Amino acid sequence: MSQQTILVVDDNPDSITILQSILETRGYRVVVADSGPAALQKVQAEPCPDLVLLDVMMPEMNGLEVLQAIKETHATARLPVILVTAKTHDEDVLSGYQYGADYYITKPFTAKQLLYGIDLVLGKGGLRRE
Repeated sequence: MSQQTILVVDDNPDSITILQSILETRGYRVVVADSGPAALQKVQAEPCPDLVLLDVMMPEMNGLEVLQAIKETHATARLPVILVTAKTHDEDVLSGYQYGADYYITKPFTAKQLLYGIDLVLGKGGLRRE
């Protein structure tokens, strides 16, 4: 099986470093975007990532706006997206799912929680996308 690519979208360099370290240790190829517009450029590039880990609270374009743009674009509508955010209120979680998130992980998280969510969304070794 070829190496799966995960796009990490976060405006915090420390968060990116932590996520990148966990994912690369697990064997994933990591692509990084530090803003919403940069994330949208990366998901439209070839090859498209297999999964997006998306922070919600970002300047310029927040994660929910990025998620909405991904889900409304035909070419990327089936791209799995996990929201990784400090927003923990029930209404925030529900809003994330209403926008089309496949899973929701709250910060702070453990590597085990993150990898569990990724395995769940990607189907433990198989791509969810067709």
